[in-house]
Amino acid sequence: MTLLQINYALMIKEYGSMNKAAERLGISQPTLTNAVHELEKEIGIQIFLRTHKGAVPTAEGEEFLQSAGQLFRQYELVCEKYIDKEKKRKFGVSTQHYTFAVNAFIETVKQFDTLEFDFAIRETETHKIIQDVGSLKSEIGVLYISNLNRKLIGKLLDEHELEFTELIRCPAYVYMSRQHPLANEPSLGLEQLGEYPCLSFEQNGTDGYLFAEEILSENNYPRTIKATDRAAMGELMRSLNGYTLCSGILCETAGRNDFVVVPYREDTENPNSIMEIGYITKKYSSPSEICRKYIEELKKSLENCSIG
Repeated sequence: MTLLQINYALMIKEYGSMNKAAERLGISQPTLTNAVHELEKEIGIQIFLRTHKGAVPTAEGEEFLQSAGQLFRQYELVCEKYIDKEKKRKFGVSTQHYTFAVNAFIETVKQFDTLEFDFAIRETETHKIIQDVGSLKSEIGVLYISNLNRKLIGKLLDEHELEFTELIRCPAYVYMSRQHPLANEPSLGLEQLGEYPCLSFEQNGTDGYLFAEEILSENNYPRTIKATDRAAMGELMRSLNGYTLCSGILCETAGRNDFVVVPYREDTENPNSIMEIGYITKKYSSPSEICRKYIEELKKSLENCSIG
């Protein structure tokens, strides 16, 4: 097994197609196919299923690609540090949809030369954050843990050799447009919210509610709408009087005054809960200088935000 073969396999996974991966690599498809066949023969598993939709990793292949991806990223990091000194270094953040995490990223980028770094921030699904940091695609991830998802998230963090560091704890708030009919209430319970759509960010997988960004995702909501980005979420709040259940963290941004957070009022069937928001990084490794700076900026950003 060679690093070249691993790179080939990772490119196929990324593009989901032998043709596209070969084109990106600048080699012929037969060359790529033969290399992957040799790799599969050596490790004794089938990495990809060839379907009419493209190349899809098998269950065993997905596990192999996760481990191989970590190995290859470590190789790239060594090359960047000791060999490819003229090559741009990379710094990536994968995060749930938190304004304070984006603000911290912006402040971090301002302190480093963009000619020397390739920066990336990925607002994405919870399981993808764990995969990104586990494979070193991103050096750090930002997400939350609660009593509901603690066991599942903890298991996944252990599998990817990651650790969670808490930044802040928050109870649940109802986040909505300032024009919402209930925006001026001192607190809100689910019985009051029943006629309005509950909004959430879409998560893939059968246990999507355990990966949810929103707190109290286990509750039953009569009306629900899912979105994939914050801009859509904001429009759904404005246009449909939608709401979401979140941490109540409000940061200084354009349009902040368009939205409010109202304390969530629990009842016997729908108790409140605490969100432990923090960051995940690789165990047994020291964060880079830029990652340490980002962590500092995360803390500063939270200090400049208000809760509720």
